[in-house]
Amino acid sequence: MGLLEGKRGVIFGALDKQSIAWKVAELCVKEGAKITLTNAPVAMRFGHIEDLAKQLDTIVIPADATNDEDLDNLFEKSMEYLDGKLDFVLHSIGMSINVRKKKAYTDLRYDWMMKSFDVSAISFHRVMQSLWKKDAMNDWGSILALTYMAAQRTFPNYSEMAEAKALLESFARSFGYHFGTAKKVRVNTVSQSPTITTAGSGVKGFSDFFNYADKMSPLGNAPAEACAEYCVTLFSDYTRYVTMQNLYHDGGFSSMGMNPAVLEG
Repeated sequence: MGLLEGKRGVIFGALDKQSIAWKVAELCVKEGAKITLTNAPVAMRFGHIEDLAKQLDTIVIPADATNDEDLDNLFEKSMEYLDGKLDFVLHSIGMSINVRKKKAYTDLRYDWMMKSFDVSAISFHRVMQSLWKKDAMNDWGSILALTYMAAQRTFPNYSEMAEAKALLESFARSFGYHFGTAKKVRVNTVSQSPTITTAGSGVKGFSDFFNYADKMSPLGNAPAEACAEYCVTLFSDYTRYVTMQNLYHDGGFSSMGMNPAVLEG
């Protein structure tokens, strides 16, 4: 439909074909955008982002999102490659060593927790601060991060990532004010359904919860492809006055108290 015709953007976190960021990148290009791709060097060794770059006829600019110099370099090179300022940025980054090591919430290592917060949340502030200082965003641009509703409600197996997502969403609101008043740039987060991705599948009991959420949601779990479509609308000019919001894309799960389908087995 050409929703992003003439727009330029940067996509973080496209690890493999299961990644939401991967599907967002594909759809952005299909809708007419030019993009660059980025991920941390360590993550790139485990994924297939170079294959995506070839498919979409673009480049990968490695960047550790916890490193300010890497981010400055990323946006400078992206603007040079894309021949102009950016219209949209997707932050799709999350990591918890405590979750990966299956540490109980009541027995977390705090040095690992701080790393989780730095990678999963503070990196979003770093991204926006770099964009701000570089004046890298066009007026009426859109900055988006992927989150999860564990920031508002308790999901025991999500562990410290719940606090990381709460911090991420707070950064969106706070920086959204500054970007909005200065540049008319909007900043939002999307709270997606449980999704079968490399990151999501690493959460303990994920398959059981995926099935539970699917039954609880009137529309069922939203697939990654649908999330990509939603992200594209938030990058488009049709959502220019939506900012500082946490937007649920979850088939109605976030509004449900109980669904009889769950009790029926």
